[in-house]
Amino acid sequence: MAPTRRTRAARRNGRPPWWTIAVLVLASITLITLDYRGGLNGGIGGARRVAHDLFSPVQRGVDDLLRPVGSFLGGMVHAGSLSAQNTRLRQQLEQAQRQALAQRTAARTLQQLTDLEKLEGLPSLSTIPAVTAQVTALNSSQFADTVDLDRGTSSGIDVGMPVVGGAGLVGRVVDAWSNGCTVRLLTDTNSTVSVAFAVAGSTAQNLALVTGRGHGSPVEVDYVEPGTQLTRGTVLTTTGLQHDLFPPGIPVATVTSATSSASATQETVTAATTADLSQLQFVAVLQWQAQVIPAGSS
Repeated sequence: MAPTRRTRAARRNGRPPWWTIAVLVLASITLITLDYRGGLNGGIGGARRVAHDLFSPVQRGVDDLLRPVGSFLGGMVHAGSLSAQNTRLRQQLEQAQRQALAQRTAARTLQQLTDLEKLEGLPSLSTIPAVTAQVTALNSSQFADTVDLDRGTSSGIDVGMPVVGGAGLVGRVVDAWSNGCTVRLLTDTNSTVSVAFAVAGSTAQNLALVTGRGHGSPVEVDYVEPGTQLTRGTVLTTTGLQHDLFPPGIPVATVTSATSSASATQETVTAATTADLSQLQFVAVLQWQAQVIPAGSS
């Protein structure tokens, strides 16, 4: 049979005709099949090696071409699994965070109740009946700083009763109803508490007045005489003087700074409340009323 035009062109270009490639491919497949069946030996094994040498470049080229496609398809197959795994991990993390928050809340609650028990055990308070209540609302603004409690007149709570919590005085009941009451905190701008303190080297009781400056601000300490050796950390307690609004000996605040000038009429003193008013959860309302001065009395 005379060579075709394509065959002649392939010969001139030094490339084997297409049917030659087809024969080699078929022969390679046959050899590989026989090899897997264990039927190759001797010369046939050599032919197998030649076939592998001839077609390994083609195989590598096909692998390089198809590998990105395979990776893409594999990624598509595993995308759903990875998304589900990420969702599970997020859920586990959120659960762990909720558990940690619950543990911190429980620890804070236990600490507050423990501190409250110690506070109620003070000699000046141990004989005063108290109603334990839980804070239900925080009402803070630049004009007022109060909290609402879940106990009221049906539990024996009345307006004017002192409220303690944590490490000291919290405030005083200013409104009460059947199942709740409102407490004005020490930081409220309308709150004033007479306090007493001692200075190093003296047994005399010094008096001052603690005044609220608003939510989040330290309280002021007024009427401290110039030159008083008031140091940082000094504890201010309720005086318990006659007609005072609070029983004696309740911690109110701790001095944070004290300065004076030559012309000042009093020390400039700031203090932090001993009770953490921003973390209130449980408090005790003392069923104690200040002695009221009868009208017309001197």
